[in-house]
Amino acid sequence: MRVVIAGAGSVGRSIARELLHNGHQVLLMDKERKDIQSSRVPEANWLLADACEITALHEAGLAECDVVVAATGDDKVNLVVSLLAKTEFGVPRTVARVNNPKNEWMFDEAWGVDVAVSTPRLMTALVEEAVSIGDLVRIFQFQQGKATMVELTLPADSPYAGKRVGDVDFPGETVLVGIIREDHPIAPSRDDSLEPHDELLFISTPEFEDDLEAMLSPGQRNPRGEA
Repeated sequence: MRVVIAGAGSVGRSIARELLHNGHQVLLMDKERKDIQSSRVPEANWLLADACEITALHEAGLAECDVVVAATGDDKVNLVVSLLAKTEFGVPRTVARVNNPKNEWMFDEAWGVDVAVSTPRLMTALVEEAVSIGDLVRIFQFQQGKATMVELTLPADSPYAGKRVGDVDFPGETVLVGIIREDHPIAPSRDDSLEPHDELLFISTPEFEDDLEAMLSPGQRNPRGEA
């Protein structure tokens, strides 16, 4: 897989190292000369250029890449890069970094963003996931289709504790995709049971999140959006 990363700061370089370690081809581009230091990630290709300029994106070879990652510290730049990648070059997949949570609403398909990654929101979700039992925690949102990945630690008094997965009718467009039990991941089958304190991972959609939480842990908290 060929990946172009706009933004060669600490975030962009970290992404590049992981992708290179997994055997992918990576080009890092940035308009700041101080950030273009190939010795930091010597296995990557490097380009000193403004990712918001069409000519620079042509030079980066976006028409031949599989994924563009907009990882700069400027939300405006990340939106422009995503839009140009999708509309001008037809890049199959765009991933954009959200620096300010207030700007999340703009990072959608209208701006060419397939996946938006909000570091502040992700850190908040991980904190909540670590300490909460019975509360549904949104881990990730996929922009295309508006699907979400959510987690809930099943409380001991849940009406579904001890039930077989195959006997549970989850609400709407909700799929149980994983169970973490005592630090061990389980790919759930119909015959697996839901046990107290299991961490349950679901793919769902925002409109069914409250129903899912109310079903598995009734009376735990107010629906999202309420005080």
